[in-house]
Amino acid sequence: MIEKLKSNWRLTLLAVILLVSLFVVFSPTMAPQTNVGGENATTGDRLTNLQYGLDLAGGTRIRAPLIGMTAENVDIGNESTTNVAAAVANELPDSDTTDVSVRRGTLNGPTVEVVDPDVSESQFGDALDAAGYSYESIRDGLTQETRDEAINVIEGKVNQAGLSGASVQQVTDGTGFFMLIEVPGQDRSNVIDLIEQRGNVRIDIYHQNDAGEYVTERAVLTQNDFASISNARQPSSQNPNPRVPVSIRQDEGIAEEFQSAVVETGVAQQGGATCRYEENPQNTDPCLQLVVDGEVINSFGMNSDLANSMRSGEWAQSPSFVLTTTSFEEAQEIAINLRAGALPAPLAIDQGTTSFVSPTQGENFRTDSLIIGLLAILTVSGVVFARYREPQVALPMILTAFSEVLILLGFAAYLGYPLDLSVIASFIAVLGTGVDDLVIIADGVMAEGDVSSRRVFSSRFKKAFWVIGVAAATTIIAMSPLAVLSLGDLRGFAIFTILGVLVGVFVTRPAYGDILRNLLTER
Repeated sequence: MIEKLKSNWRLTLLAVILLVSLFVVFSPTMAPQTNVGGENATTGDRLTNLQYGLDLAGGTRIRAPLIGMTAENVDIGNESTTNVAAAVANELPDSDTTDVSVRRGTLNGPTVEVVDPDVSESQFGDALDAAGYSYESIRDGLTQETRDEAINVIEGKVNQAGLSGASVQQVTDGTGFFMLIEVPGQDRSNVIDLIEQRGNVRIDIYHQNDAGEYVTERAVLTQNDFASISNARQPSSQNPNPRVPVSIRQDEGIAEEFQSAVVETGVAQQGGATCRYEENPQNTDPCLQLVVDGEVINSFGMNSDLANSMRSGEWAQSPSFVLTTTSFEEAQEIAINLRAGALPAPLAIDQGTTSFVSPTQGENFRTDSLIIGLLAILTVSGVVFARYREPQVALPMILTAFSEVLILLGFAAYLGYPLDLSVIASFIAVLGTGVDDLVIIADGVMAEGDVSSRRVFSSRFKKAFWVIGVAAATTIIAMSPLAVLSLGDLRGFAIFTILGVLVGVFVTRPAYGDILRNLLTER
């Protein structure tokens, strides 16, 4: 018995992997955690743990470039990047430091990027010259580091919004780079509302200066100054406004600096401050202003208890307060932006393309994909039976090829990879090439006559397997660029084709060899 298991260890390995794949695909314990987006955000199959992509679930696809220009090989010496960004921003009309970023260590030397859509290339060059920084060239587009940061931020926004099955990647058409965002189960307007804003959140203070003039002290708090952000809260009897509870970082003196600022400007005056900015900005107590992407979302004062704790210095020991908004939707948006961070550059959605696949159409695609898969299996089965006319050879061949598809489904379910039409196409390709390789094995073993000796079988099998190995290596080499490069749907096709080839070479083809050896040999 032990010797038999040793000789059939490949077949045993295939059986174990198939059982694990079935468990991963169908077991409720392996199902993804329920997302907070509700039923409409679900893109999976209730009977399985498979997740569906845009093509099979319906949803929105947005392909848009990031706005910006890059000055390359800028001579900034040893000056800090923060000072360089501030110096360049000061020379640009209507821009601030959030529109300028400076990076060291890129392929083209130190770079300065400007993401203000209203700044022209000549204005950018003049600003660099006026700030005293020489540069080699200015080009459209941003650095790879900025594009990577944008992907991370968009992924964060999508995840914070509770949208399951979404994907964010960088693609290129040879002329430039684009962000490709796919969100199954969501309509176009919801997705655009989520990602079109950069999401720069800051707190300003609007107050009177010593001359009696109303001025705005900008960026008293920025996104990096928040230590924690709670979920958006609905209005209640105790708090009539939608709100986002937050806490401020205590390191680097951030909480103490904010505390001093609100005391000095009068927001934390004795008895608190009543903000009437919307009613009469020239006749109001000092106000804290919640600003998103340069627009004042809400203005609010400070109650007496909070003001007194600020004035006594106790607040900085436990620095938390509440950001109030005028609607719950705004509060949700603020919470998402604070958690995910701000986009390093705005998305030019009007310069890209958007498409929407209705859920009904996605369901039709799922049905059609299932029918095509079944037709592929039946067609392959018919050809194999017509070729060999021996069930003991043909039936194991069909079951072995089908097992490759099941194993790939297990990979997809385990990784949470959303299935789309390109992945389905790779499954069909794997099924076809898998049967082709098994035919090579069967013909190689049986074509030369009697194969009752295991030694003869082993010799013929090795010759056939060598051909399969070379073909597999060729396929992997050919598909690797598609799997690595950012070419949208082609990437999923290439990844699962390569996985299918590897599973075939290391698991299913050797296991089929064990089956044939047991069926055809006697010693």
